[in-house]
Amino acid sequence: MIDLSPARRRELRAAAHHLNPVVSVAGNGLTPTVLGEIDRSLQAHELIKIKVHGTERTDRDALMQAICAELDAAPVQHIGTILVVWRERREEQAAATPKAATAVNVPGAAKAKSARAFAAAARRTALIKAASDKRRLAEKRTRNLVRKSGPLGNK
Repeated sequence: MIDLSPARRRELRAAAHHLNPVVSVAGNGLTPTVLGEIDRSLQAHELIKIKVHGTERTDRDALMQAICAELDAAPVQHIGTILVVWRERREEQAAATPKAATAVNVPGAAKAKSARAFAAAARRTALIKAASDKRRLAEKRTRNLVRKSGPLGNK
């Protein structure tokens, strides 16, 4: 379990204020599946909230200590049924993440996407203008026909 300084704990509490719980612990308690989900969430977010349903305060304290001991995390805060836990990302998975991100970020891909979006917008504008011109021309023709034939149609 990681020990945090009071200043760091205060920073983490402030950062966790707007977060929603990402994991719920219900009637079955702390199962290996729940621990795995908490571990994945900590790896993804570092700072998470856990919602605990249907237990007493002392049970929630013990649950928080068990989670932190099992996953090498730091307890940040325990308010009501919400537990706030923090752990730095592990290196082996953190190193794999940028490789996946760089595979998607091909140089020039953003410019190509931007150019495609610009071309699509230009096509849309041209089609709208062409439809508007066509409609205006049709209205002009009907006005000319009415003007030539007169109000009763005979002239």
